[in-house]
Amino acid sequence: MSGPASPVRRGWSVWTLALRRVRGGIGRVVTMWRRSIQFRVVSSTLVLSAAVVILLGVIVVGQVQGGLLDAKVAGATAQARGGFQVARTQAQTLATETTRSTPQSGTAGGTDVKDWLTSLVDQLASGGKGQYDVAVLSPLTADGLPMNTAGYGPRSSGNVLADVSVPRELRTEIRNRSGAAYQFTTIVRETNGAGGGQSSTPGVVVGAELPDPSGGRYQLFYFFPFTPEEKTLGLVRGTLATAGVFLVLLLVAIAALVTRQVVTPVRMAARIAERLAAGRLEERMRPTGEDDLARLGSSFNKMASTLQNKIRQLEDLSRMQRRFVSDVSHELRTPLTTVRMAADLLYEARERFDPAVGRSAELLQTQLDRFEALLSDLLEISRFDAGAAVLDAESIDLRDLVTRVVEAAEPLAERRGGRIVVREPGRPCVAQADPRRIDRVLRNLVVNAVEHGEGHDVVVTVGVGDDAVAVTVRDHGVGLKPGESSLVFNRFWRADPARARTTGGTGLGLSIALEDAHLHGGWLQAWGEPGGGSQFRLTLPRVAGGELVRAPLPLEPPDSRANRGLDLAGTPYRRSPGRASSGPKAPGADAPKTTRGTGTGDTPDDLGPVSYKTYPTKEGGGR
Repeated sequence: MSGPASPVRRGWSVWTLALRRVRGGIGRVVTMWRRSIQFRVVSSTLVLSAAVVILLGVIVVGQVQGGLLDAKVAGATAQARGGFQVARTQAQTLATETTRSTPQSGTAGGTDVKDWLTSLVDQLASGGKGQYDVAVLSPLTADGLPMNTAGYGPRSSGNVLADVSVPRELRTEIRNRSGAAYQFTTIVRETNGAGGGQSSTPGVVVGAELPDPSGGRYQLFYFFPFTPEEKTLGLVRGTLATAGVFLVLLLVAIAALVTRQVVTPVRMAARIAERLAAGRLEERMRPTGEDDLARLGSSFNKMASTLQNKIRQLEDLSRMQRRFVSDVSHELRTPLTTVRMAADLLYEARERFDPAVGRSAELLQTQLDRFEALLSDLLEISRFDAGAAVLDAESIDLRDLVTRVVEAAEPLAERRGGRIVVREPGRPCVAQADPRRIDRVLRNLVVNAVEHGEGHDVVVTVGVGDDAVAVTVRDHGVGLKPGESSLVFNRFWRADPARARTTGGTGLGLSIALEDAHLHGGWLQAWGEPGGGSQFRLTLPRVAGGELVRAPLPLEPPDSRANRGLDLAGTPYRRSPGRASSGPKAPGADAPKTTRGTGTGDTPDDLGPVSYKTYPTKEGGGR
């Protein structure tokens, strides 16, 4: 069975390959249409000019064809009327001749009508020289049937089949009419080939019913083929087609030339703009002439020069600021060390001091701790700004880092009256990362969640996928207003400037955490709703330098108002399909042992819903 099927498979492969090539060609044309303004202008000019030329050609050919037909009908009618007059004259002459014998049926003046009709056809057709033919038919009865008159059978020249070529409507029209009439028809001729076939030619037939010498009547027809007119019309069509093609090509060439003059400077400006965007600020256009495009090039160069100066000024200012921050941070470490030594002595001896002085020693120790943390963060930010941050990656299990961070934050959570709930999968979450930097990111996220959680539980979830690992930190505090999820990573930004800090943060933690995530090639994203808490998600590639496509955990938690079918006021609304989810019922409630839900936000652009699992929890407040 493989033998007979192989040609079918080969044919199918050929068709598949051809279809792919056609699709590829269409795709390239569509791409060129979207990317090239010159291609769009030339293509539009080609299509529109071709449509105009075709329309004009149809109109001109129609007018020429109508003129040729009118001229043909006028000439044919005039020629036929002359022949009809000759036939009438001959019939009258023969009818008036007298003979010695009494005329018999079918004769006139000693002349047989049959022979006379035959000679009449030959005589009238001889003057046409092949331009027309003549035929004689018997008249029709009142019922539209041919009369059975002897000698009035079909007679024609040029092998014309008169009974087939003459329409019956024309024969009926001229039966009781004294004048001539015409009608368009198909002239059928009998060929002289071995097969005895027939040939047809479009033409016009002019006929009239005339008296014969014996007093009877017959029908005389002239056949005029449209062969000369068809040749003339074909010549006109060919001329118009040739002229139209050349005209369309000329218009396309003109359009291409004109658009090239406009598009070339624009393309040059686009290339130079790309080079400027790549940092080559010295690139400039070379305008020629004094037209609009030349003024555009000059304006572009002025804009580039201005941008170059501004960028250099900003770079110099930024460089000075970074150097200033770095120098000040380093210079402050020396006096800070001395002050730290004195503050430690005072703090250790605070119990021997007056209560007011002892309290001052405690405040001094606390503020020195904040001051040291601020200096460390400023130094770290200056390293990121200078591009000097180095990634010391190694294989780590995120579950271990989460455990250490949660254990360190448990005392703070207990003081706030809440717990830290950890959800982690039942398999390792190994990734190549810098443990010091990831520990700092997680510590910032967990401490911020505890601090802004309003005493509710903080849920830390660890997830792992094929090419990424993720950690989400969920709190049920004041949340974030619309638009604030992109501002929380700004330096020294606070959602509520009047809110007092409990732990004395520096305001740089989330900024440093974002830079640490970017250094790993990962994502650090925030979600929040007013009064509904917030959630931060850290996503890292499992292999250093890998590209992230999706996150194993959703950015929007399953217990958000949208997933629970509530609006911002807490009023239920109709939920759209695909948004159903399950999760923790309320802040502080015990989570189910195993739950399943759907959420969105598996990429920075929130590509769509994904499924995830949560596993048995470890409660941070009970250990």
